Amino acid sequence: MDLSQLIGQKILLAFKAKEGPTPEIIQAFKEYQPAGLTLFRPYNVDAPAQLRALTASLQKTALDLGLPPLLIATDQEGGQLMAVGDGTPLPGNMALGATGSEELARRAGEVLGRELAAMGVNVNYAPSADVNVNPQNPVVGVRSFGEDPHEVARLSAAMIAGIQSQGVAATVKHFPGHGDTASDSHLGLPTVPHGLDRLQAVEFPPFRAAIDAGVKLVMSAHVGLPAIDGPEAPPATLSENILKGILRRDLGFDGVIVTDAMDMHAIRQGEFLGADSIRAVNAGADLLLVTADPEDHRRVHTTLSKAAQSGQLNAEELRASVERIAALKAWLSNQPVPDLSVVRCADHLRVADEIAEASITLVHDDAKLLPLNLSSEKRIAVIVPKPLDLTPADTSSYVTPQLAAAIRAYHPHVDEFIIPYALQPADITAVLERAREYDLIVIGTLNAYNQEGQTALVRELLKGQIPTIVVALRLPYDLMAFPEAKTYLCTYSILEPSMRALAKTLFGQNQARGRLPVSIPGLYQIASS
Repeated sequence: MDLSQLIGQKILLAFKAKEGPTPEIIQAFKEYQPAGLTLFRPYNVDAPAQLRALTASLQKTALDLGLPPLLIATDQEGGQLMAVGDGTPLPGNMALGATGSEELARRAGEVLGRELAAMGVNVNYAPSADVNVNPQNPVVGVRSFGEDPHEVARLSAAMIAGIQSQGVAATVKHFPGHGDTASDSHLGLPTVPHGLDRLQAVEFPPFRAAIDAGVKLVMSAHVGLPAIDGPEAPPATLSENILKGILRRDLGFDGVIVTDAMDMHAIRQGEFLGADSIRAVNAGADLLLVTADPEDHRRVHTTLSKAAQSGQLNAEELRASVERIAALKAWLSNQPVPDLSVVRCADHLRVADEIAEASITLVHDDAKLLPLNLSSEKRIAVIVPKPLDLTPADTSSYVTPQLAAAIRAYHPHVDEFIIPYALQPADITAVLERAREYDLIVIGTLNAYNQEGQTALVRELLKGQIPTIVVALRLPYDLMAFPEAKTYLCTYSILEPSMRALAKTLFGQNQARGRLPVSIPGLYQIASS
């Protein structure tokens, strides 16, 4: 390869189209000869058959242009972040953490890998191996397996084994760990304010386990580590101490390092993006995840090319990096492609149901309401907030709540109230007025511990005389906002299998076997392994 081709093989592009490569992306293929693309749900994904046709068209375009086979990547984590919404609705990592089952984590990985392979996606940006020890973390949350580093390590390794058994490369993220941050790297630069001993004990073990499991890629986080890089610590993506030092030298990772998205605002944008791309490559990044702005494509490729020509980039390191990418592509080229019929097949849906049923956690039932045994004329009100994307790494807004329908399978008189995520006083008054007509209330919450309106509604309902069951549909921390709730369960997911499993549990058809994968500060402390 000449210098321009070497630079191109270090770039992942993105584009906005669902039916096939646009003239703009074809021109980008010709000009930049990229390593591949990242596909995003709003830009590129409608349905499995459409996605398979799109990826086939992209690969054919690359072949026709004489380019190496493409890496085609996406975020198919399960749970909160599902780039392919019509895939099997796996409940997600924190639900798996509640099961504590390596077997289910491995099988979830197999489902993710097999379905992506069938749709022509060969790199999955999963799993998240972040250890979620900070309840105020706005971007990881239920994407984490939990707060115990050893449990996160165990389940991450199992999921990686499952994904890669299907010929899809797993990507463990977000190194060196995004679990103890209180801000979102999509919006600015968070820091992890701990010394090396603590990092070695909490943040790093899941990544060690992932490397031992043979993970093909590691994604760098846009978080700063002052203990490693000083008070003005750059994002880890730009840190040679973290990528070449800790990840390569100390942890022994010899696979492909891919950056988190370079349009996130922990990275400088506009014309500064080119300079930060040079810093990322010199820090040790193999692949730069560039998103859909053609100007960013130009900035990154042009700046890196000039840096290579001027000697700002080490030629030997550049070739070694592209050799790692080529080795990954060679591994992928020998993998089988399943038939599209595997997507949402009966076996896969059973895996989702098994995870959901094993994850439902009964934190306490001091009111002795469970199992429900209501006479047929009794009326149940099911109150659920409308799901929103609470971070750019979220696809919850695509989900229609199914809890009322699930409960209706066990009881005839069920009414559903879909309430705003951020309730206003008038909303609360209206719900309280209607709720008086019912004999039982089941209210789901979505991160209510950070939502005053949801908290106010729950507390008002608990003051009344109507038996009320509170269910955290996302993070378990909601109980901190209303510790007086006497019957409290957690599902960790709003997807349909979890709603069915919850209904089954409420009516005594499923035993609540899940365990809290995170502590609820001031109320429940989990034991570390």
